[in-house]
Order: sequence, then C-alpha cells, then structure tokens
Amino acid sequence: MIREILKKYWGYDSFRPMQEEIINSALKGDDTLALMPTGGGKSVCFQVPAMAKEGICLVISPLIALMKDQVQNLNNKGIRALAVYSGMTYSQIDTTLDNAIYGDYKFLYVSPERLHTHMFRERVRKMNVNFLVVDEAHCISQWGYDFRPAYLQIKEIQELIGDIPIIALTATATKSVAEDIMQKLNFSRPNVIVSGFERDNLSYVVRNVDDKFGNILKVCNGVPGTGIVYVRERKRCEEISSFLRQNGITSDFYHAGLGKDLRSAKQDAWIKDEIRVIVATNAFGMGIDKPDVRFVIHYDLPDSLEAYFQEAGRAGRDRKRSYATLLWNSSDISRLRQIHTISFPDIQYIKEIYQKVFIYLNIPYEGGNESVNKFNLIEFSKKFSLNSVSAYYAIKYLEQEGYWELTDELDNPSRIMFTVGRDELYKVQIDNPELDRFIKSVLRIYTALFSRLTPIDEDYIARVTTDSVIGVKDKLKQLSKLNIIKYIPKVRTPLIIMNTERLVESNLYLSQKNYDARKALFQKRVESIISFVNNDEVCRSRQLIEYFGQEASKDCGVCDVCIRNRNGSHESFRRKEVSAHIHSMIDNNGEIPISAIETAAGDDYSFYLKVLRDMIDNSTVSIEGNMIKRR
Repeated sequence: MIREILKKYWGYDSFRPMQEEIINSALKGDDTLALMPTGGGKSVCFQVPAMAKEGICLVISPLIALMKDQVQNLNNKGIRALAVYSGMTYSQIDTTLDNAIYGDYKFLYVSPERLHTHMFRERVRKMNVNFLVVDEAHCISQWGYDFRPAYLQIKEIQELIGDIPIIALTATATKSVAEDIMQKLNFSRPNVIVSGFERDNLSYVVRNVDDKFGNILKVCNGVPGTGIVYVRERKRCEEISSFLRQNGITSDFYHAGLGKDLRSAKQDAWIKDEIRVIVATNAFGMGIDKPDVRFVIHYDLPDSLEAYFQEAGRAGRDRKRSYATLLWNSSDISRLRQIHTISFPDIQYIKEIYQKVFIYLNIPYEGGNESVNKFNLIEFSKKFSLNSVSAYYAIKYLEQEGYWELTDELDNPSRIMFTVGRDELYKVQIDNPELDRFIKSVLRIYTALFSRLTPIDEDYIARVTTDSVIGVKDKLKQLSKLNIIKYIPKVRTPLIIMNTERLVESNLYLSQKNYDARKALFQKRVESIISFVNNDEVCRSRQLIEYFGQEASKDCGVCDVCIRNRNGSHESFRRKEVSAHIHSMIDNNGEIPISAIETAAGDDYSFYLKVLRDMIDNSTVSIEGNMIKRR
C-alpha cells in the first residue's frame, strides 16, 4: 500500500534508504525518532504513512517558509493540507482550524508558538489526529544547538489528542540530545532509526587561509552552478556580494534585517537561477527546496558542528558532486572562544537585565503578561549604560528560560486591543456614526480584542469593509486618539512578547545548575568545531559521523584530508619504487655515474634527484666524484 501511495502522489517506484523502515515503524504504532541527514527525504517519512491512515496528521514545524512550501507542494499533488502560523489573522486561523476538523484535510502544519493559544487547544481536541509529527525535533532539547522553549508545549498537546504515534525528525542530534527528545516527547514505544550520515557526493574542504575573499572567488570560478556563502555579520554579507559582482559573478545578499518581501524576492531569484550566489547569515536556507546547490562556503566558523553539518548539507541534495568549503584562520578561533565568554553573562547580571527591560517598557510588578512591546536594543542599552552585546545575550538567555520571546527585526504585524468596555464602546459608536460600521466589522473579523493585543491585517480589513488600506489605518489611528483602542502599527523593529507577568527578583528563578550545564555544553561545541578544523589527519566525513555517535564504515575519499592522504600515499609509493630502481642499478653495476640517473628517469628526472638526495641523507648511498655507490 505505501509503495502505491508513493507512486501515485510522488511518482517514485521505490523509497530512499531508511524511508520505508521509518514509515513501517510509524504504521506499526511505534513512537519513532528518525535521524536523517539534510536532504534525506524527511517529509516522505511522515506524509506517506499519514496518507495510509484515516484522519489528519498534525505537523509541528518552526519554519513558516517550509510550512508554506510543503502545504503548496501537497496541494499541488492533490493532497489537502493547511497551515497555522504567527502573523495570520484571528478569522484566518479560525477558518483553518474548522477546516482541519470538518474539511477532510490530511495535514495541518502548526508553528510551535501557536500551541499555547486557547483557540488551538480547544479545536485540536475535536480533530481526528492520526500522527503527531515533530520536525526539527532537536529544538525541544535544551541541550540541542537550537533550543526553542515553545517546543516544550508539545507535551501538553499530546495530553489533549491522546495516545497518538509520534514521528520526530532531525538531522542533527547527538546521542544525549536524542535521548532528551524521547524523554521530552514521552515516547512510550520508542524506536530510533538512524540513517547513514555519509554524503558520498559531498566533498568537505577545510582551508586555513588569510585571503578569504580570494578563496571564495576561487571556489565560485572553479565550481559551476549555484552556491551559498554563509557569514556571521550582515555588513559582511553585503561586502562579499559586492565583491563577487565586481568580479563578474551574479550575486545578492540576504539577512534578517531586510523586509519580508525583499527577502522573498532575493530568495526566489536565487532559486530560479537568476543569480548564482547568495551571501547570507544563517537566517537563510532552512526549508528551502533547491536540490542543485553545487557549493556551500563558510566565511566564518559556525558555533557548532551541528550547525555546520546542517548548513553544509544544503549542497548536493540531488546527489551530484558538490563541495562544502570552510575557511578559517587563527583569529576565527579567538573570536569563537570570545563569543562563548560573552554568551553567558553571570546570573545576577541576567536578573538585573530582566528588571531593566520591564522598567524600560514601563511595566509594573505583576503586570505585562502576554503583552507585546516594541524593543530597541541600542536605545535600551544607552538608557542604562549597558554593553549592548552582553545585554542581548542576557535577554536571549531569559528567552530560553521561557520568560519572554524576542522577535528578530521582522515585519511584525499590526496589533490592536480595545481599552474600553462594551458599554462605553457602544456610546462611542452612537457618538461617532462614521466609525460605527468600521468597529462592527473589526469585531466580526477578530475576537478576544477586549482581552489581549491581537495581530491584525489592515489589507484584509480593507477588503472586508471595501475601504482603502489608508482609510483603515486612519480609522484605527482615530480610535487610538480617542483612547478606544491600543493600536501598534506594523513595525520592523524587534518585539518582546511577555509570557509571564513581571516578577519580583526573589521569584525570578534561574537554575545555577542548568546555567553551568548550558555554558559547559556551549564550550564543548565550540571546542568540537575548533578540533574539527585543526584535525587534518582524519577524514572530515568520519569526524562528523563519529561526532553524532555513529561509526563510519569507511573514509569518504573526497574531502581535503582524504585527497591529501591519497596523494601522499602515491608519492610514498613512487619514492620506494625509485629508490629500489636506483639500488638495483647500483647492485647490477657496482657503481653508476650520476648521468645514468638522468637517462633512467626520463621526464621524472627532478623526482629521481629528490629521492637520490634523501638516499644520501639517509646514508644508503654516497657520491664519490661523479659516481654513486652503496654505503
């Protein structure tokens, strides 16, 4: 049956390695943890079994772009799929969840941030869920390299939907992280399936260089096809992209500081091969389906081997020869160790930053729960004379502890909340008939407007009310001036979304044990990537595979270490061959003139001379006059 589904919807006659084993495990009712390398075909592992069973498959994914792509791809195959994620209007979410219950849909993708909402929890109880899928499952582990507190809410969703088989998927989990994933997801019938992490078509190349720009250009000129250059700093993205364009290579840059539409346009241009090289921060790449990437270059050292393995693995998903080049020098190592130091300000400092954030936002004790607040890090740091980098890491640590969520500099949606009761609002509608119809429309589109700041979409309101977008914004501003609503227009500054009320310092709990463990783990990851680039004796692929707790069956044969070792072995064999030839000539004649070496060597004369010098240095032969003898 599963092969028929694969053929009908995906057009393939057979599964990739490990896919069928994962699918059968899920259909048997096991809780399945699948560790598969990037590009290994993870989605088929849950989409096929979901199609084989009655009901809807609930997929938790952190990547909005990936959710949209997968929903579109499924719909294109004639498979009904939906998604719920941050930024959708209340009415859009309302309709989507109703369709998931009553509309004969097979897949519902949900971002982890939506799991805590009352609406989702009430509706998911009514869904006939056949599988719970957790994509990027390492995000649930605080020991994983990309821990996201929102993932911890999955456990509460499990209680609402009952004993449903779980399929957890990740490309980057060490043994300890894998165990933590299963514990956090309450695996009752655990089955861990590990796909080989070998990428036979991917050549890992590590270069210790000072001229990184020149080396990037060398790779771009030497390897045909499209590529990605990863860098840490936004400014460097633009510099490298400009450098490549000046040298005749079509290129563009991408980072989280760009507007959503601009990022999307740049990404589409690269996917369609309108540009060859995209220079990006790590905000780029997750969930992008482009199988023919020929090279990935890292300008800076990643924080961990997990991040490197995932980013490098975006090359060569079509299984054709591709290259992952990592450029480094001694200053990179110093910088990476410095990042480790500043990433963990002491706990007392973190607690001070917690209180200062609430002071900055004018939020009193016991206030602020679920509030959405504009947050300017530079302005905040100046106000309290703080080092902005240290303050940032303190804020991020508190985010990991679940106290708040700090958004990136994205196109955050507009939000509104009524600040008056219904009786007072009714008086406003009577006194302002020109606003009456507008207020009624907004209340029909969105609920909970009296209890919390709710994301809205002015374009959608304009369509419903047959007004212009400018007209909608003007009315919202007018209501705000009348102190009827709190209106936060769409902004491109980061937001802090509070998950709890403001606590007094004595109630703010930060575990010293967890802090120390996280700091030690971060240091271990940093030292692992440093060890990786310094180890030029062991196959790169073998190093990566063994880091993830697996055994490598063989060296890859195509990384920089294997190529150098192979070339070195060949030269060693040739040296032995030439040395034996010279000894044989001497033994046959007692001694030979130096000119005999030139005659015997032919085109290899320089190599023969090199071997002869070594033989003299090793005292196996000697030269007397123009004659060579054994010693």
